[in-house]
Amino acid sequence: MKVKPKKSLGQHFLANDDIARRIADALVSETSPNTHEGAAKAASVSKTAPDAHGDEKMNVLEVGCGTGALTQHLLQRSDILLKGIEIDGESIAYLRENLPAIMPRLYEADFLKSDLRELFPEGDFCVIGNFPYNISSQIFFKILEYKDDVPQVVGMLQKEVAERLSSGPGNKSYGILSVLLQAWYDIEYLFTVGENEFIPPPKVKSAVIRLRRNGRTELGCDEVRFKQTVKAAFNQRRKTLRNSLKAIGVDVPERYAGLRPEQMGVEDFIDLTKMI
Repeated sequence: MKVKPKKSLGQHFLANDDIARRIADALVSETSPNTHEGAAKAASVSKTAPDAHGDEKMNVLEVGCGTGALTQHLLQRSDILLKGIEIDGESIAYLRENLPAIMPRLYEADFLKSDLRELFPEGDFCVIGNFPYNISSQIFFKILEYKDDVPQVVGMLQKEVAERLSSGPGNKSYGILSVLLQAWYDIEYLFTVGENEFIPPPKVKSAVIRLRRNGRTELGCDEVRFKQTVKAAFNQRRKTLRNSLKAIGVDVPERYAGLRPEQMGVEDFIDLTKMI
């Protein structure tokens, strides 16, 4: 059987097996043979759990298994315990027929509406996937809700969004999700993927990024207020903070009053939140 890509689900199936393998290999763990720079750091936050045989494995959730382009490579890795979540019934039927090894651990559900701790009662889990363009930002907001449970994320998404998440202060791509994610994760832009590597080809390029949990355990300020401040600042990003934060009734200290949000790093927003 074939799966017809559904526009309503933002489906563009990866057709390049080498790229799928590179994405699977980008997820690093303590037992992974991957030796690229930074693997040791990832290992320090990607906790493992014993499988039925007592071997140490890293819990991994693939979001949107589709036709299994990425899934098949993840299943070949001896250092992870893979679960999948897929909303498309047609894709699930295809996987049942063509990749039965994933079926005992494949959940037919909406990732954005799922309680992820119910899927992983045993502890921490990493997230990986070729994320649908139309919900990629929502996926990362969801991951932020589980930041203390998710030590690592590897995702392919629209190149523009990948650049936004990984960019720093002073970059026009820098925005709300950049700050909120970078408060808790170190983000690496790994590589770009062209349009013609998919069926059907999207109208834009894609990119793969990796997020690894940093050592921060708390912000040192009210987290809800921090989010409100960041969102209010970037919702009127052309204005100075003095003007943009009036919307939430904030009198901005003179130190930051004349700055625009893209000039503010994570630590600046934390400091500003403490001051207000």
